[in-house]
Amino acid sequence: MLRFAPSPTGDMNITSLRIALFNYLVAHQRKEELIVRIDDTDKQNNVEGKDQEILDTLDLFGISYSQVIYQSQNVRFHSAMALQLVHEKKAFSCFCSDEWLAKKKEEAKVANKVYLYDDACRSLPAELVIDNTNPFTIRITRPDSAIVVDDKVQGKMNFEQEALDSFIILSQTKIPTYNFSSAVDDMLNDISLVIRSEDHIDKAPIQEHIRDSLSYNKKIEYAHIPNILDNDSLSVKSLLERGFLPEAISNYLISIGTQAPKEIFTIAQAIEWFDLSKISTSPAPFDMEMLKYINREHLKLLDVKELSRYVGFADAEIGELARVYLQDVYTTRELKDKIAPIFTKRTVPEALKESTDIIKAIIIDAPYFDQYEEFKSYIMKESALKEEIFADALYILLTNAQDGPDIAEIYKYIKNYIGEIVK
Repeated sequence: MLRFAPSPTGDMNITSLRIALFNYLVAHQRKEELIVRIDDTDKQNNVEGKDQEILDTLDLFGISYSQVIYQSQNVRFHSAMALQLVHEKKAFSCFCSDEWLAKKKEEAKVANKVYLYDDACRSLPAELVIDNTNPFTIRITRPDSAIVVDDKVQGKMNFEQEALDSFIILSQTKIPTYNFSSAVDDMLNDISLVIRSEDHIDKAPIQEHIRDSLSYNKKIEYAHIPNILDNDSLSVKSLLERGFLPEAISNYLISIGTQAPKEIFTIAQAIEWFDLSKISTSPAPFDMEMLKYINREHLKLLDVKELSRYVGFADAEIGELARVYLQDVYTTRELKDKIAPIFTKRTVPEALKESTDIIKAIIIDAPYFDQYEEFKSYIMKESALKEEIFADALYILLTNAQDGPDIAEIYKYIKNYIGEIVK
């Protein structure tokens, strides 16, 4: 079982989507289930509706999953296991005040040291614990030895016991901490491999220690993925709004830092060759120009009728017209900005107004011409305009633009709409 564990605190960014894609690919390769666990225990920072947005985004990108779990629904299990650790003397009550801890942290900072809790409450006599009415947290006892994490991307990582303290697993309000909840949930859901951002590397030994303390014998594998430089906070929603296709975004995010056999591919194809162990350990730069290129290539692969829908039609001929304009644009939004003006009121320069009025009147009464050259010859002869002025006037009349693709190519796909267009 693999899991993707987003927090509903904001829009999904591209780093998070990349992690979801990697989990999906590997789950298919290993023939294991993928679950989505919404890490919603941080109630004050949760944004209403973001959990559903996350699920909708996964669906849009074709990332299927077997079930959705909300971490907050497991709090009773987290609390019960924390109390189990206290009973087994693997955890203890800590009455240190926030003020005292803040003072110790400041002293460590002044001394240029990393603050580690000094186990001041670990050996308190039972009577001082039972009769103590002060607020307290629950801390798990620090590990007795170094913790080794064998990471599929980062390699073997050794965390010395001196670098880990007796950290908090239940807050003063008896809410389980993120690390404790996550470690327990991975255990409860029989997770075999955790694929996540390298930002979480420091959580690996903590969560390993929690499961070891709970006598969980199954060894969970890890793969901590390097971040995307410069634009790791770029939201998926913003890319979709700019006209990037889900298939293209997936293609690009999967290819970053990997050895893809070809530039353009689908998720289904990536399942065949993707190798988690061959991901680069270096942070990957975000390249908007490469994403644009990949997006255009995916647009070219679309069925013409489907392509037409992105510009507001359901017509194969308009899809073919859109393909003509793909040489100049990269996104569906840019494409729509090219196609839409053809079917709207013309903005004609004053110098061409008289010429376009003449041509317009001729076109309205002209017979149908299948070939552009026949159409052009007829209109030119009837208008008696000079060729240069005629060409400029005709182009703006047919396209509502002063330059662009070859007019003969455009005519192929708008000839059935000529009357409507010039009116």
